[in-house]
Amino acid sequence: MTSTATSSRRDNVEGLRFIGPERLARNLQAILVDLIELHLQGKQAHWNLVGTNFRDLHQQLDEIIDTAREASDTIAERMRAVRAVPDCRSDTVSATTTLPTVPAGEVSTTDVVALVGDRLIATVATVRQAHDEVDADDPASADLLHAVIDNLEKYVWMVSAEHQQA
Repeated sequence: MTSTATSSRRDNVEGLRFIGPERLARNLQAILVDLIELHLQGKQAHWNLVGTNFRDLHQQLDEIIDTAREASDTIAERMRAVRAVPDCRSDTVSATTTLPTVPAGEVSTTDVVALVGDRLIATVATVRQAHDEVDADDPASADLLHAVIDNLEKYVWMVSAEHQQA
């Protein structure tokens, strides 16, 4: 194949590649920073957790952290696939997350249940708020959000059940 033919073929493929609109990039970026912040705050709670039921909650936090980390990677990779550029720098995450800050120092298991539950709910709210616009711009990206919502809402239920009485 000649250089001209290769160049022409590349131009045709590039012309067919989906490029997400700016609104899609903004929505995915908002979700990304909340997922990253959820991961980081989960680690903070995981390392500084004390009290009754420590081991079970410590292990459950690992699951939540892994889920948030994997979801953030999926969203960032989707952004690259639609030619958006994810910004995961710590200053960007801290400046743009919707999650409230996490307290420093040791935190009781009771307080961690409330703290993590609130952060999970806030992250889900960010995903749900962006969902309809993402779906209108790119249904494939919206499909990824469904999995994020499903996974995080499962953890909302599990964490909140920690203090429920039958």
